[in-house]
Formats: sequence, C-alpha cells, structure tokens
Amino acid sequence: MKEKNRYLTTFYFSITAITFFAVSVFIFTTLFGDLLVTDNNEPVKIYFADNISPSHKTAIEKFNRLHKGEIEVIPVDLPFEKFTTNERKELLIRYLRGKSERLDIFSVDQIWVPRFAKFATPLGEYFTSIERDAIVSEALQSCYYDGQFISVPLFFDIGVMHYRKDKLKKLPDYSEIKKKLDSSITWEDFLSLGKRLSKDGTPFYLFAADAYEGLMCSFMELIASQNGALLENGKIKLNTPECRRALNLLRDLVYKYKLSPPEVTNFTENESYAYYVQNDGYFLRSWPGFITWYRNNVDSKKDILLFDRAPIPRFKSGNSRSTIGGWYLMLSKYSEKKKEAVKFIKFLLNNDIQKEFYYSGYLPVTKSVYSDSSFVKKNPDVKFYHSLLKNAARRPFVEKYTRYSDVISYHINRVLKNKITVDEALREAERIINSEIETGF
Repeated sequence: MKEKNRYLTTFYFSITAITFFAVSVFIFTTLFGDLLVTDNNEPVKIYFADNISPSHKTAIEKFNRLHKGEIEVIPVDLPFEKFTTNERKELLIRYLRGKSERLDIFSVDQIWVPRFAKFATPLGEYFTSIERDAIVSEALQSCYYDGQFISVPLFFDIGVMHYRKDKLKKLPDYSEIKKKLDSSITWEDFLSLGKRLSKDGTPFYLFAADAYEGLMCSFMELIASQNGALLENGKIKLNTPECRRALNLLRDLVYKYKLSPPEVTNFTENESYAYYVQNDGYFLRSWPGFITWYRNNVDSKKDILLFDRAPIPRFKSGNSRSTIGGWYLMLSKYSEKKKEAVKFIKFLLNNDIQKEFYYSGYLPVTKSVYSDSSFVKKNPDVKFYHSLLKNAARRPFVEKYTRYSDVISYHINRVLKNKITVDEALREAERIINSEIETGF
C-alpha cells in the first residue's frame, strides 16, 4: 500500500505539472502566431528561443546590423525568472512536437541534447573539423549524440562555491581557511567551520534543493567525488554506498548539522541567491553567473569586496567535482531557413561575442578566448573556472536522462523535506526508473 501511495503521489505530481505546461505551450504558440506576419519583401526572419540576456540582445543587434536587409534574428524570450529549466524543457518539447517550421534555433540545457536530438538537424555538413576543433574539448563532447554532430555550445557552466570573504577575513585563522578553500576543502573541515560560524543563526551553506535539475547537480557532485556513477550497463544504480553517503550528507546539512535552512528545499538557483544575500549567508553552492545576478539585482560595485569563489567541497578520500553544464544551440529539423540560421549560430561563436557573454556570467566555449593573454589578465577568474573542467562531474548523457532526473530529484527532495528516509528514496527511485527501462516506457 505504501508503494501504491508513492506511485500515486508521483502520478498526481506529473499531472499537475503537465497541466501547467500545457497552458504555457498555448501561450508560447500564441506568441509565435502573433510574431510571424511577414511578406516577401522582408529579410529572412530567424526565430531564436532562449533566455534573452543583455548579451543575447547585444549579439542579436550586432548580427542584424551586419546582415541588414538579408537576415533578421527575432528573439523569443524564455526568461529564467518565469520558467524553471524543467518548465522550459517541457515547453520546447511540446512546441516542437507540433512540427512547425516557425522555430528555427532553440537553446537547450547541455544534458537535454540527447532528448532533443530527434527534433534537430545534424550540423556536421555545416561545421568543418577546424571549426569544431576551435571549441573547448570539454564542451565539444556534448555536441555529439548517436554519432552525429547535433548541437553547438553557446556557453558552458561549472559548479562552484561562492563565499563572503569580508566575513571570513574577520577570523584569526582566515589565511589557513582560505588556503583550504582554494585547494578544495574537505567536507569534514567544512562542517567543523560551520559549527564555529553558525552559532548566531546565520545560514552557513545555501544550495538549490527544489525537486529539479539544480538539486541533481549537487547530488551528482557528491557521487562523483567518491568516483561513483549513476548509470551502469544501461541501468540506474541508486542503492549504492556512494549514493547513500551523498544523500545522507545533503539531509544532514539541514537536520543534523543545521548548517542549511529547511527553506532550501523550495529553492531554485535565483531563489537560493536571493536568500543567501538577504540573510548574509556564508557559503553558496552556485554557478559563475551568481556574480552577474548580484550586480544586476543588488549592487553593481560591491561584489568585488564581498565575494570570493572556491571549488566545491570534497570527501576526504576523493577530489572536488563540479557539475559541468551550459546551454547549447540546436537547429530545428522543421526550419525552412537552415542556411541563414547556421550563419547566426556561427556568429555567436565569434571571439568578441563570446567575450561579451562572459560579462553576463557565461563561460566562453572557444579555445582562443582562453589563450587570449590580455583577456585572461583582465579577467583572472576565467582561468580559475577553466581549471575546474579537469575534474568535471558529468551526468548520464542518454536520451531519457531528463525523465530519470525528474524521478530522482523528486525523491531526493522528499528526503530533504523529511518525508521519507534515504534508503526508501533511493530504492523507490531506482525501482521506478529501471522498471520503465525494462518496459520501454
């Protein structure tokens, strides 16, 4: 009966989500319908769906000026403030299933590439080997699926920990603490530091722990730090010592050590950022874009005085591992303007455009940017973020990963909300996923 109730909870959760997404798709389709009024005298219009940041706008404006009268890129904004990554994924899938030629280029989370491959045009004939080799190798890996060059990275992301250096500098042993942080502090030392600093009730460690992909990234980093893996021989393996240790730590941060507030279980990235700033927290599991978020939402000048960054903490017997992510461009297989769309995709890989994206908190994907000594000298953090790639944690790169992630993050979140035990969550999530694999769901 207990298993039946859990299954029904998952089912009702899915139905609620699908209803919301269906409404969003209606809005999305209506938006395109309003946009697509053209005549034969106008330039070829390319419709590009993404979270349109200031850097996106600048790039689009530059491209449109360069190709005035020939090609015009029309942005379709899917802002993170309105759509979580999971909502954005479902929105795109439901639109693309309609096989409309109205969407030309769409941006996907790095781990969605296999899921969206069926909707995309292979890009092998458009990109030479030299053009592909210009992409950072760690980002290039995710461009391929099922033997096809199917996507192009716009920027990549890497998990990182930000902290309030102004507060830590007040400690008598700050130099020793910073040395440990810079070389990746162990969880044991990190928890000890937390005991010292959390006595006044100030949040010590914030992370995004809602039931979505952001929580999966933290979970994967802890598994990878133990050299563990989620996928073995085509099956999901969750009932393992590495997974139990990882999930126990996430839970203990909230309930045993009380270093993370229970509110984290409702946070996506931006919500964790806001709580961290509003409550003067010490440490934040985040992405490089946190600093840009702070400049745009809080203060454009104080960040250099307040924050520093460090690798994600590691288990004593392992290495610090940072989840690699980012957003990739895909060309819709239903687009009737492929040649013009590819021109825009290549334009976005231009060095000047890639540098522009860096100032919006996105990491460049072209090798030449990292070998540009003057740029790196002006932006030393570029070198730090690039160094994290050698120990990147990769999520399973398979078509149904997004479904696996939905199930796993839902059950992990229930543990962090103290609704089920660690063992129950891991067993149940593994059972659901592997039963679906066996039945071909």
